[in-house]
Order: sequence, then structure tokens, then C-alpha cells
Amino acid sequence: MATMSTYKPHPQGRLSLTNLRSMSIWRQSRDQNSMSPRMIPAPGQQQLAINPDKMTADTIESVLEEKGKKADLDIRRGRQWTPGQETILLAPYNYLLQQKGKNIRGQLIQAFNEWLQVPAEKLEKISVVVEMLHTASLLVDDIEDFSTLRRGIPVAHSIYGEPQTINSANYVYFLALQEVLKLDNPNAVSIFCEELMELHRGQGLDLFWRDSFKCPTEEEYVAMVAQKTGGLFRLAIKLMQAESDCKLDLCGLADVIGVLFQIRDDYLNLASAQYSDAKGLCEDLTEGKFSFLIIHGIQADKSDYRLLNILQQRPRDDDVKKYAVSLLQQFGSFKYTESVIELLMERARHMVEEFTAEQGVTGKRMTAILNAMALDTSK
Repeated sequence: MATMSTYKPHPQGRLSLTNLRSMSIWRQSRDQNSMSPRMIPAPGQQQLAINPDKMTADTIESVLEEKGKKADLDIRRGRQWTPGQETILLAPYNYLLQQKGKNIRGQLIQAFNEWLQVPAEKLEKISVVVEMLHTASLLVDDIEDFSTLRRGIPVAHSIYGEPQTINSANYVYFLALQEVLKLDNPNAVSIFCEELMELHRGQGLDLFWRDSFKCPTEEEYVAMVAQKTGGLFRLAIKLMQAESDCKLDLCGLADVIGVLFQIRDDYLNLASAQYSDAKGLCEDLTEGKFSFLIIHGIQADKSDYRLLNILQQRPRDDDVKKYAVSLLQQFGSFKYTESVIELLMERARHMVEEFTAEQGVTGKRMTAILNAMALDTSK
């Protein structure tokens, strides 16, 4: 019976180069007196006389340096990043950025600053960070949601491909972190990490419910939205509070606005012709997403499986999607969502009034934003 050989470490504690004969960078040189490995020279290069068994780290470095000179290679020069390379990497990001959105986050930053009074230079950096993170996250969202349109144009990954688009978005996350470091605030990086983690936690739950076809409760959905949509709102407000002398805690208002914004977006996705032009007719149905209205419609009559079955098919046919909308109208989902949006609107307005009384600043910009977010149900 064969016995297992025992591993014996090299007496000097490191692998001898003679044990590397099987690697492709070596080839055997055989004659009557020797069988020693030697490096294969590049075409036109002179063979360097090397005894592999006596090579040290310094020897290897000198050889590489010599070979680099002969081949006119400079690793450090090759690592220099050029503007052209930066343009290539940022192409998907810039493609979406040039198609301007509603800039609701930028408007909210200005509105919150009526109370916080952040210095202009710091506020500009925070605004840039939020815009970068928002745009980058949309690139990934469109891939995860199987979207075809964003802001009325084809999604970035349909132009540049999914791998390049994902890489561009991830790259921008780190560019945004570089901007956060420029704030030179000890709390800024932890705020950045904490809220981006919250955003990804919320997004992960949303994707899990969709892909496992598990309908969440309204309470679970609202909690998820507070993480996912509220994440960037809170990130902006927390960074602003870290740079402000004002002691007001505005994160509660940011949470309410985040939930309000998402539920309103869910409503418009299924009800607005303008939204359909920008993202496609009833895109949430095609995605198979459990949005706020759809959750209500499914739970309104648990003995009726029509809406659930349609959602499972992820329909692309407009007639099927219009039929699903008619079911939501029948179940009272639009009316119910309108009442929830109005309730959130009232709560936000009440908080604005409280901050106005405490700080002595009216919050006109915030009031204007809330008024603009009110639904027009007359159509």
C-alpha cells in the first residue's frame, strides 16, 4: 500500500525557483550535461545569463529593470490615467447626466438650507455629491429594473452595455466619496457609508420581493422606501447638519418626503401619460414590481388573483396593462393612494410649520416644493 508523502518545507522557508519548471515562463534546456530552466527571451532580445537557483529579490528587480529598459517599458508610465480614459469610463454616466431630470434633490437641498444656512462652498460640494450618487444609482436601477427608457431616452446600458454601465456607476460612487473627503469633516465619511448602506438594503428588499414574487405588507413597503428612497435625502441633510450651526434635526422631515416622493412616483407610474412618455406605459407592471398601489390592489380582495397573475407575467402588451389599471381602479387603489399621499403631505407641512416657529424662518421653498408635489386628480 502506497504511503502518503510528507510535505517538507524548503530549508530557507521559501520556494526555490527550480521548483517552477512547470510554469509557462520557463522552458527546459536539455543537453548531455544539464537540464536547467532558462527564461525565454523576447524576439530581438539578448539572453540574460541568470542562474535561477541563486536569484534574490534584488536580482529579480534588476533583471526586470534591465528588461524594461531594453523593451522600452515603464509600468509606472502605463499606470498614468489620461483624460481620454476618464471619458471612456464616465461615458454611461455622462450620457444620462446630459439628459436633465427634475432636480428635486437639488431643490430640496436649497429648501432645507433656509433653516441650516450651510456655507456656500460646503453646500455646493454636498449638492455635487448627491447629484453624482443619484445619477449613478439610476444607471444601476435601470439594469435591475429591466428598464428601456429613462428621462425619455434609451437607458444607458442599451447603448454601452451592462458591464460598462455598472462599472461607470460604481466608479462614480468613489468619485463622490472623494468629494465627501474634501468637506474635511470627521463625520462625513460615516454619514456617506451609513446612508449608502441603507439605500442598498432597501433596494435589496425591493428586488427580493419582486424576484421571489413575495408581496410585502404596506408597512414593510413603507419601511423599505424609507431606506431606499429616503437614503439620499437623509445623506444630504445629515451632511448639511454636520456643516451647520443650526441644531434642528431635519431627518424626520427628510424621511416623510422620501416616502411621499416614492408613493407619489408609484401613483404616477400607473396614472400619468407624461410619466409613460418618459419611462414607458405602466413600467412597474412590466417590471413585476410590488408598488404601493399594486400591494393595495392585491390585498383588497385576496380571493381575486387576476392582478397577481398579470404581475407575474410581467406584461408588455399595452391592453393587458390597461386592464390591470382598470382592476386597480375597481379595487379603489388609486383613491386610497391619493388619501395616503395627502396624509403624508399634511404631515410634512405640519413639520415645516414647527421648524418655522422654532427657527423663525418661514421655509417658503419647502412649502413651494410640497405644493408642486400635490396630485392633480381633476383629470
